[in-house]
Amino acid sequence: MDVRFGSRALEDCYRNHTLGRSAWGEKIATRYVQRVNQLYAARSAADLFTLKALKLHPLKGKRKGQHALRLDVDWRMVVRFEGERWTVVRVEEVSKHYGD
Repeated sequence: MDVRFGSRALEDCYRNHTLGRSAWGEKIATRYVQRVNQLYAARSAADLFTLKALKLHPLKGKRKGQHALRLDVDWRMVVRFEGERWTVVRVEEVSKHYGD
């Protein structure tokens, strides 16, 4: 799959673990890199929906058109699939979903 990043900061956190660790902590930074690697390994979004651990699901409301992947209980990675067969994915954000 063709992986793109919605910001330079997200790409930098993928390429430099120290930056990710500073932004989100060790566990989330490590899981983020794992998830992005899974995106690269997939042929299309269909491959990702078969991986139950990702808990990949579409978002609603103002986030319609985006999907979320689980990083841990509270954290998620938001992505947007593009292309005719959803073979391009753009990493939009990493966020703590359920408050502080």
